[in-house]
Amino acid sequence: MVFVFVVLGVPSALIGIPWSALRRNFSLMYRMGMASIRAGLSFAGIPVRVVGMENVPAGQSCIFMSNHTSNLDPPVLLPVIPGMTSVFLKKSLMKIPLLGTAMRMGKFVPVARGHSRDEAVKSVEAAKDALASGLHIMVFPEGTRSPDGKLLPFKKGAFFLAAETGAPMVPVVIHGTRAMMPKGTLKTKKGSATVEFLPAILPSEYETREELMEAVRAAMAKAL
Repeated sequence: MVFVFVVLGVPSALIGIPWSALRRNFSLMYRMGMASIRAGLSFAGIPVRVVGMENVPAGQSCIFMSNHTSNLDPPVLLPVIPGMTSVFLKKSLMKIPLLGTAMRMGKFVPVARGHSRDEAVKSVEAAKDALASGLHIMVFPEGTRSPDGKLLPFKKGAFFLAAETGAPMVPVVIHGTRAMMPKGTLKTKKGSATVEFLPAILPSEYETREELMEAVRAAMAKAL
């Protein structure tokens, strides 16, 4: 899988980055990236089944909130979200050659470690800009991988974002990735993954961010 990512991803970046910069349009680069990810999963023997696509609001920028148990979760989830999606990710990943440039062009949202309020505000503002430009946002609200598959406590940043923008929140649960690549190992077993989109939750229907967070968590916990 990693071999395919490199073999297809590097040429895609070398072609897509200058092309996207000249045209000021990231869509070609994004499509090439998603095609590389799908090919990598296929070569690794990891088919992905999608359930509940009818729950994704059409024509709206949404915030997708997913459980997180494996390093396979991002490549499994990203290609099946309709449209183009930005992601909350560790700020240090932006320093990776080529990949970091592509992520900045795609308005991916860097998140710094620690509890700096200024850094948190910067991340939320960057995410608001991505939503305003027509992108979705994908978040793993637990902030790290769960070792046993049970939901960890949620971080609050994405719920501030939802409350400020009113963007629909789409809870997502991913099944199967933990068995193929659990936390703490780089070995991957063959298997299948299922991505389940749950009914969208509207921030306007909740009085507080805490109530909104609990509604999203409850929906995900029930589906799991």
